[in-house]
Amino acid sequence: MGGQQGGDCSDRFCPYELAWVDGPTSEGRYHNYAECANKGNCNRETGQCSCFPGYEGKACGRQKCPENCSGHGTCKYMKDLTYGTTFNEYFTSGLGVGGKKFDDYSNWDKDRARACVCDGGWTGIACNNRMCPVGNDIMDVIPTFDETSTLGLPGHGNEVPQIQKITLYDAYLNNTNFASNSFALRFTSKLNESYVTQPIYLDDIDSNLEIYVENALEALPMKIIDDVQVSVDSSIDSMGVEIFVTFVGTAVEGKQNKLEVLKDSCGAGCTPLVSGLTNLETFGTLSKVEITQVGSFNSYECGRRGKCDYGTGICKCFEGYTGDHCSILTALV
Repeated sequence: MGGQQGGDCSDRFCPYELAWVDGPTSEGRYHNYAECANKGNCNRETGQCSCFPGYEGKACGRQKCPENCSGHGTCKYMKDLTYGTTFNEYFTSGLGVGGKKFDDYSNWDKDRARACVCDGGWTGIACNNRMCPVGNDIMDVIPTFDETSTLGLPGHGNEVPQIQKITLYDAYLNNTNFASNSFALRFTSKLNESYVTQPIYLDDIDSNLEIYVENALEALPMKIIDDVQVSVDSSIDSMGVEIFVTFVGTAVEGKQNKLEVLKDSCGAGCTPLVSGLTNLETFGTLSKVEITQVGSFNSYECGRRGKCDYGTGICKCFEGYTGDHCSILTALV
């Protein structure tokens, strides 16, 4: 790949870049500058690199994403990848939906190595596979959730649902002044599909807010949230309210992404049409969403009782099972 100028200076050199792979120098340094980054051949007549498959750029210094992410994703540099882009990895209480970008990543490949970040409903290295619904293995743990408590009743594993706490806090206003305001919630499913609720009004915190939140979440399209329980505590102090959302439906068993509060004003011509919440984040961390109880149900592709058709995103359930994620037992065989 390297070369030397001919005696008549008729051979051109090609651009140099940090080598993707090379032997060390006598000082033990790797990734030294090399013609075409050691991932292409130099055309001595034109001075242009002919890069090997999977590499691109004038010096072959940049990875290509496989199949251009099949039109179902975005090709991202290593430095721009976030926590949570790993398939089905949910976000912990310290991180919100969308993941966390670690700005201190400074290795040599930070702006050279690339990978696909798939759109909602797609997965695979090239984002060319449809995702299938996920759910608990019905034969692993039979749900025995008590509608009147937050604990799983004795069953196969005494499983518990996930609980998220939404704290709305206004640094200057009493929570009764929320009355004329509205907000919305965004939920991102385990298939990485995002849905936004209808406006939620704060006109009666003590009586109606829990009903508004529950109805808004359960009204999301595709029954993406089939059942939640909501409770409200307005006694934390005079300037805040806590909303507890318990995911009890079979479609939302196990670990879920954190809800997001859409608290900015969204006026005429904007969706969802909300007034927003004033001074919501004056102190940064006071208004937040936390996972207060991690769900202990499992989330398996097709409930581990079927096979995913990656062309259609539909589960092909084994005999004796049915449902979107094969969670309904129809017969013992």
